[in-house]
Amino acid sequence: MSATTDLDTLSDFFDRYGAALTAGDLTGIAGCYALPGMVVSGSYSFTFASPTAVALSFLGAAPSYLERELVAAHAQIRDVQRLAEGLSMVAVDWEFLDSHGAAVPGQSFRYLLRATAHGPEICTVISTG
Repeated sequence: MSATTDLDTLSDFFDRYGAALTAGDLTGIAGCYALPGMVVSGSYSFTFASPTAVALSFLGAAPSYLERELVAAHAQIRDVQRLAEGLSMVAVDWEFLDSHGAAVPGQSFRYLLRATAHGPEICTVISTG
């Protein structure tokens, strides 16, 4: 399977991922990840090897989205680099919409994606801001 750099495919993938994030859909979030996977930031790193571990890692974030009344997420894809057959690095800036219709800035991430028969899957998330 070749690495996906098609913007429509990537946009659809991040729309699905963003919808799962704002809905607190832990199963949907876990379904977006290749296993094993990894999250890396400036102050911590962790890995997960099962869908349950992915879901548990996002369990703490769900109340934050609800508390801030975030109802939608939009991923602005800034850059796509094909790294190897089946692998792409995608730079994304997230913006959220709250229940009052106001835009709420989010964070920036780089996602190492693997192309699969089911579409892109996240191998590694790197927090960039």
